Amino acid sequence: MSNKMWGGRFASGPDEIMEEINASIGFDQKLALQDIAGSRAHAAMLAKAGIVAAEDAASIDRGLDAIGREIESGAFAFSRALEDIHMNIESRLAELIGPAAGRLHTARSRNDQVAVDFRLWVRDAIDGLDVQLRGLQTALAEKALAYAGAVMPGFTHMQAAQPVTFGHHLLAYVEMLARDRSRLRDARHRLNESPLGAAALAGTSFPIDRDATAKALGFDRPTANSLDSVSDRDFVLETLGAASICAIHLSRFAEEIVLWATPQFGFAALSDRFSTGSSIMPQKRNPDAAELVRGKAGRIIGALNAMFIVMKGLPLTYSKDMQEDKEGTFDALQSLSLCLAAMTGMVGDLEPNLERMKAAAGAGYATATDLADWLVRTLKMPFREAHHVTGRLVGLASGKGIGLEELSLAEMQGVAPGINSEVFAVLGVDKSVESRTSYGGTAPANVRTQAEGWLARLKAEAAG
Repeated sequence: MSNKMWGGRFASGPDEIMEEINASIGFDQKLALQDIAGSRAHAAMLAKAGIVAAEDAASIDRGLDAIGREIESGAFAFSRALEDIHMNIESRLAELIGPAAGRLHTARSRNDQVAVDFRLWVRDAIDGLDVQLRGLQTALAEKALAYAGAVMPGFTHMQAAQPVTFGHHLLAYVEMLARDRSRLRDARHRLNESPLGAAALAGTSFPIDRDATAKALGFDRPTANSLDSVSDRDFVLETLGAASICAIHLSRFAEEIVLWATPQFGFAALSDRFSTGSSIMPQKRNPDAAELVRGKAGRIIGALNAMFIVMKGLPLTYSKDMQEDKEGTFDALQSLSLCLAAMTGMVGDLEPNLERMKAAAGAGYATATDLADWLVRTLKMPFREAHHVTGRLVGLASGKGIGLEELSLAEMQGVAPGINSEVFAVLGVDKSVESRTSYGGTAPANVRTQAEGWLARLKAEAAG
């Protein structure tokens, strides 16, 4: 028997293996509601253009609405024999309304149909991720405001470099997430063109109104070239690229949480809600949620790499290779959503150990730069000379096994005679962070201003 999807061209059905490799309903059923939305817009346009009878379009719309309810309730029976979400819905529509269902596919192809479905799904995913990113930013900014003056070590090369505040550290991630949101919004802006009506690849001879279907589906405009319309997956690459960068940001923060939670650092503790135990070591509290966020970055980046490889050698226009665009994208964006939810919860529960962080901030001669700056500012010493003098003083203190602030004035003057007792005012970690008042610096007053500004902005965004 010929395959009913492909018509009379084929005398027999596909081999079992062909059906196995070809079927996509196992994953593209996620596009069901987007497929129905696209079909309803298409049917309404066909009727308005006089291409199908109004009564047929009305019947199609009622049938699609019923199918949507079946899918949402879980009553819809998906069939692998019908290959994909498009044919599953069209077949059920025929069962519900009869021959009029066959008119729905007038002036379109599964090529433009899947392109519009996938754009709608990715657009919805971006909108959801943006809300989650804003929520994580809010959690970070609230914690930053609460700990605007809490001193901790800032690191370069994972060595204590200069004192900063915990609030300042958290606001760095607020900035990163703002860029992530900007990239996703940028991708959304570019994808928001409708390929519906491009048909298989060349457009159609029917007098369709592509502007009408674009508007009905919330797109800014129809795509301008039918070949590009069905073969473009830049919108997937861009979105996965933005998602991968975001996953890297979350992974970096997760790594810091893992480090902070160790007894060796002891900077912060995760709540029981985001920790697990060991099956053999009763003393363990493992930061598994943070580790999983860190690990899931790999699968998100992997989806981007896979998509690059799928698309890199395809001639225009559509090829079946492009069926491989969905599973990785679905998984990646849903994984990112889960990571954002977990990270928002961890940030809310994160309890810093203020004494431990402050003690670590003063270790490793972290105020050496403050001393060098003091020499420049007070003694008018060239910075390179001040750097050299400070290095000698650090070496002197290190040889004695003491901090810079524990050197006597006489010992300091033995290296640089102009030093006076005022120098001790800049050698404490609190004084160090308070002095960093340049725009974007770690001074607590700066951090409060930045955190309050972010919270006001995020609240205004949430309000619409």
